[in-house]
Amino acid sequence: MTNYSVFVVDDEGVAREGVTLALKREYQVQAFASAEAVIDALENDAPDLILLDIGLPGMSGVEALKIIKKKHPEIIVIMITAYEDVETVISAMKLGAYDYVVKPLKMDSLIANVRVALETISMRKEIQMLHEKYLKENLPCFIGESDAISDIMEIVKRIAESPDTSILIVGETGTGKELIAKAIHYRSPHFKGPIVSVNCAAIPKELIESELFGYEKGAFSGADASGKMGLVEKAADGTLFLDEVGDLSMAAQAKLLRFLEEGEYYRVGGTQKHQVRPRIVSATNRDLQKMIEDGKFREDLYYRLAVVKIEIPSLNQRPDDILPIAQNFLIEFGRKFGKTFTYISPDAEAALQNYHWIGNVRELKNIVERAVLMSDGPVLRAENLELKKIYMDEPAKKPDDMQVIPPLSASGINFTSILDSIEKYYFDAALKMAGGNESKAASLLGLTRDKFRYRIKKQS
Repeated sequence: MTNYSVFVVDDEGVAREGVTLALKREYQVQAFASAEAVIDALENDAPDLILLDIGLPGMSGVEALKIIKKKHPEIIVIMITAYEDVETVISAMKLGAYDYVVKPLKMDSLIANVRVALETISMRKEIQMLHEKYLKENLPCFIGESDAISDIMEIVKRIAESPDTSILIVGETGTGKELIAKAIHYRSPHFKGPIVSVNCAAIPKELIESELFGYEKGAFSGADASGKMGLVEKAADGTLFLDEVGDLSMAAQAKLLRFLEEGEYYRVGGTQKHQVRPRIVSATNRDLQKMIEDGKFREDLYYRLAVVKIEIPSLNQRPDDILPIAQNFLIEFGRKFGKTFTYISPDAEAALQNYHWIGNVRELKNIVERAVLMSDGPVLRAENLELKKIYMDEPAKKPDDMQVIPPLSASGINFTSILDSIEKYYFDAALKMAGGNESKAASLLGLTRDKFRYRIKKQS
């Protein structure tokens, strides 16, 4: 016996009882004499299917259909009509009715119609289950064989089970922080909801509040005439991903903290209080603890964002993952460009493993994409990668071994070139000493991380 439930709505007692008796053999059936009665019942119990008479006293079946489909669009409704009124039937079908039957009812035919309709529900549920299973098994995740990545994915599985725990993801640029945020979202109870990404560094400071929380019409000069829904509201019943959260101004930090503590906010220029509770996942490549010490980030906000903190190591800190990731990109871009690449040659493998990945996984992806696009295959070779030969295991030279400070002669020297060589030497040495961690390397040289990255880019 199935667990399907059916509501029968008909003001004629004989017809109502006859349909109820015929369907009770296979389904759970409740009968109602009016549209008002069935709508009241829907507040506590929603069936799989409703047989709904069109010609009801009081509220008509068509009027009831509008309300039912608005509140419960998933319910299948089959209309019952005493005569084949084409216009009324068409109107009902446009409103979302699944089918209709004509009185006097033929029970065998009615039961067959109900059975076919409920098979549609069964198929819909099966498709939904398969879709959910696919999402669970094929969601964004890291590729890699290192213990570090295995540990991170284990943490992701655990914390995703909580629907509202705030999570902070830290790591260098290009390590895959947004992938982790998506993996958390799709494993969470709210995976059917939206994931809304906000790049806090890309939004002007004067607009961040209106972007996050929205604004009412006429809130400020240049505002949209109809107002605007904020990103927080768009992320309702889902996940709000705040990327580069370390770039928020102090004023924006204060407003975000209030929202996190109270779950309430006002649109810019508005007086109506709004309540919404998306899960907040934030990410940064900055040292927030150092920013707190320097008075540039609120400590109370930090602890609200970092209920759970996930640290993603740089690609240079997990060399075991380089080749598996590269192999995955090789397959991905081979398909994209219609090329067949069978494997990565030994010299290319060595080049990949010995290269210093300033841009982490994002840089590796770009290099493999370019190599596949510009090469014919079937083997990816070192010359296709066009990588500089930087060997991570090569010991750093001592300053007195450097061949970059030639003596001044009568013919003169290229002073700018010499300074560039000295700078490059110390930057390379600092990166090697820090194991590829740019923040630590910058600290060794007495620089901020932003200045360090700027000068690294100038060298390339």
